[in-house]
Amino acid sequence: MNSTKLRILPALTLAILAVSALSGCGSIESAAQDDCTSIGWQIGSPGYNECYKARIYERKLDYSLPSGDKPSPSFI
Repeated sequence: MNSTKLRILPALTLAILAVSALSGCGSIESAAQDDCTSIGWQIGSPGYNECYKARIYERKLDYSLPSGDKPSPSFI
């Protein structure tokens, strides 16, 4: 094998592992969809749409900083 291919292979493998690890995190939208469908709402129904909007709003509140809090720099 060519030495260039030997250097690219580990980098490519690492990139694939990183993408697959991050794809499992999910999103606020997918979590809201899971919440609403798990309690029986059909996607597209009026009840589902109300549930979805409410869950998005609740999750955004959960992940936002409390008023007055300022993020501080990290040393990581």
